[in-house]
Formats: sequence, structure tokens, C-alpha cells
Amino acid sequence: MRIIPAIDIIGGKCVRLTKGDYFTQKIYSENPLDMAKIFEDAGIQYLHVVDLDGAKAKQIVNYKILEVLASQTNLNVDFGGGIKSENDIKTAFECGAKQITVGSIAAQNQDLMLEWLMKYGAEKIILGADCKNRRIATNGWLENSNLDVIFFIKDYENKGAKYSIVTDIDKDGMLSGPAFELYEEILTDTTISLIASGGITTIKDVQKLKNIGCEGAIIGKAIYEGTINLKELSELC
Repeated sequence: MRIIPAIDIIGGKCVRLTKGDYFTQKIYSENPLDMAKIFEDAGIQYLHVVDLDGAKAKQIVNYKILEVLASQTNLNVDFGGGIKSENDIKTAFECGAKQITVGSIAAQNQDLMLEWLMKYGAEKIILGADCKNRRIATNGWLENSNLDVIFFIKDYENKGAKYSIVTDIDKDGMLSGPAFELYEEILTDTTISLIASGGITTIKDVQKLKNIGCEGAIIGKAIYEGTINLKELSELC
């Protein structure tokens, strides 16, 4: 299972939110590159970067930070937040992203999402499935839809998607454990390569996600608050 620390960016700084609420932001580092190098020095190979400014603005904002992270470390970066156009995708790949996470467009414009899957390949485009009460949320979690998360993932899997990052918004940033039941249901009903995100609190959570079959685990606040240490994660890597 891939271990994927998260860096969320607002105003060029490394922050974390609680349940996606922008008013709860807490700054953990003034320099995201410093954090990325700490992860790399611990033996981590992957990094999940979210442009929270971009998610709000509906276009990539912090692409220069992505470029710095990708060019000054050897981390494999997947990038999301504000991916709304072909230009956004081109910018993200040109700035060094190895994979792109597309959530809002996938929920709002399936034809465009499928076009991107065909053009760039299912190895490059990750389906973002952020949900609250099993319903897909979009645009930085500021808007809700009526799309059921299981149906959403199954439909895209049938149309060629390979990877999906699934975040239960009510778990995100709460340090109360991930949505194991939801993930088990997804893994039972689909063959998607599932990347768990949100609520991971202890190394036991990470091990359980591995045991139930998750392809990856995105870990944010647990690292920054110290409930999981990088040595434990590097041993799993």
C-alpha cells in the first residue's frame, strides 16, 4: 500500500482544515518544501498536494509551489484542487505532477472527465470522490450533490477509471479514525484502486486500511499533530 502524506496549501503555506471548513485552517509550515523534504528524508516516496486556493477559485492557483515540490524533491506528487480545464491539467503536468485528482468536474461534467481519461490515461487521472453522508461534494466541499458515492465510483470504473481517492468529509481532520465501513463496501462492490483519505489517526488505522485492500492511504493531520510518526510510516513503506 502506498503511504501518501498530504500537503494542503492556502496562501503558499502548509495548512490543515477540519471537515473542509476554510475557517478552521491551522498553519503547520510557512514553507511546504520544508515539509516535503522531511517526508522524503523519512523514506516516503509519494506526496498528495491540494491547492485549496485553487479549489475555491475554480482554477489552479499554487502551481509554482507544485513546481518547486516536484523539482526539488524526488517525491511522486499527485495534485488536486482547481482542476477545471484542459489548461489546468497541462499546467499541473508541466509543473511536475505525476497524477492529477479530478473531483468536481467528474461530478459536474462526465463527458469532459471521460475525455481526459482517454487523453491522459487512467494511470494519470485519479477520480476524486469526496462525500458527506455518502453524497458527493464539489468545489472545495463548498457544494453538495445528490450523487451516491458508490454509484459514482462504479459508474466511472465501468467507463475506465482505475484510481479513486475517497474522503468522508465528516472524518476529515477529526483524528477519529477513517471510514472503514465505507471503504470495505467500496472494495466489495468495485475493483477500483482505492486510496483512503480522511480521519486516519494511528498506525493501526494505516495497517487496517492495508489489510482490507486499500491501494493507498493519504495521511495529513495525524502526521502534523504527532499521532503517527514518520518512522512508523517509513517502516511500512
